[in-house]
Amino acid sequence: MFNATDNLFIEKKGISINQINEQLNSFKTGFPFLKIISPATPGKGIKVVTEDEKKSLLKIWDEFLNSEADILKFVPASGAASRMFKDLFEFIDGTSETPVKPAEIKFFENIEKFAFYNSLNEACIKNEGKNIPDLIKLGAYKAIVKNLLLNNGLNYGNLPKGLLLFHNYKDDKRTPVKEHLAEGAMYASNAKNEVNIHFTVSTEHRALFEQHLNESLPAFESKFGKKFIVTFSEQKPSTDTIAADSNNEPFRDNGKLVFRPGGHGALIENLNDLNYDIIFIKNIDNVVPDSLKPETVTYKKVIAGLLVSLQKRSFEYLQEMEKPGILSENKLQEIANFCKNELNNSLPAGKELKGMELQHYLFEKLNRPIRVCGMVKNTGEPGGGPFLTVNQDGTISAQILESSQIDQNNPDEKAKMMNSTHFNPVDLVCGVKNYKGEKFDLLKHVDKNTGFISLKSKNGKELKALELPGLWNGAMSDWNNVFVEVPIDTFNPVKTVNDLLRPQHQ
Repeated sequence: MFNATDNLFIEKKGISINQINEQLNSFKTGFPFLKIISPATPGKGIKVVTEDEKKSLLKIWDEFLNSEADILKFVPASGAASRMFKDLFEFIDGTSETPVKPAEIKFFENIEKFAFYNSLNEACIKNEGKNIPDLIKLGAYKAIVKNLLLNNGLNYGNLPKGLLLFHNYKDDKRTPVKEHLAEGAMYASNAKNEVNIHFTVSTEHRALFEQHLNESLPAFESKFGKKFIVTFSEQKPSTDTIAADSNNEPFRDNGKLVFRPGGHGALIENLNDLNYDIIFIKNIDNVVPDSLKPETVTYKKVIAGLLVSLQKRSFEYLQEMEKPGILSENKLQEIANFCKNELNNSLPAGKELKGMELQHYLFEKLNRPIRVCGMVKNTGEPGGGPFLTVNQDGTISAQILESSQIDQNNPDEKAKMMNSTHFNPVDLVCGVKNYKGEKFDLLKHVDKNTGFISLKSKNGKELKALELPGLWNGAMSDWNNVFVEVPIDTFNPVKTVNDLLRPQHQ
């Protein structure tokens, strides 16, 4: 199947032939749907924090910040901004010289409100000899868009989303990268007054990120009185996946094997390389100006306080179970209730374990990474949903599922999906060390049966692409997963350029 040239190419990527054979087999067999017990809802899989609990959890996190713990903010930031400008790309490629579609009209009617307006105006003057108002009077709308998107202007159509100007301030204009620095200073500063932030970036844009940070950090360190320690990593070539043809054989382009990025699930490798006690995860585009940050900061601290609290109890129980002998039935039942009621982990209905068998089961269930996930009410925004599902070992746990993981042809399963009340805004805080202070090998907690297969094309030929288990889906399947309701105000993604016109971004 593979020739000498193939083998050399595969070896350079750091992928084994066994891995490729597993991937090709996945194309043939597909991935099984996950069986849903029910959607996770408030009181049944989603915790709703009371005001008293909120105060307590805020106090727990503030006290934890004064400990010697290492805290990190992890931001996937390799995403290109091109999808933000889909409507504008279609406009410059279309036949109409003037805005016709609602998205195009809205963009031009509000163009002065964008944080990048002044930069765009300067590019127009430089390249067209006229400013934006004059170009609009002349009907030269496409010239304005080209200066925004193409490389002779601002090049926003080819830049990563993290480096675009999102927000206006009196004395500054901020990119998402800058907003994440500000956020980190507000809830993830350690006892040494340091803020550790890690961005995953694409190889082609890493130098731009580094330059942007070098220019930005002095002012932010002065403003917040913190030391920012910013690091970067790139998606590993070894996490690329082989493409397949319609016969599930390796896809070739001009005789060469074709590999594709494995999706955001590949970042579990990057996360696994980092040695911190507590890690926050949040998408690059979910940011707001400082005036709206208090709600976000409060609930980041709330979910972090809950994580610390749950982790503390888990560690205490694990230390008790590690001692020789069997714990009393009452104690084991206490731990079992903690697993079920606080961590959403339970045995299938009707199955009972006792004595050492139960103790062993509880030890295994507690001795794993843990994450607390903020969940917002479903208002039609895209995102995976929280569910109680059946694991491969028959146990029940909380999971974040995408619609592709649910059998849409099964009326019962589809009804459960449609009854979901919340979705995942990627608002996570993770505990990745065990009760002995040792880092978990996160790669051992991935459910490999939760990948995705999609149809793509290359040079006009259709191919099958394989995505690895998603970072907050199957890549964290074998974790203890806790869901907490957080306000919708904490979720303000920017998926299109016109999202920047929402009040939350003005």
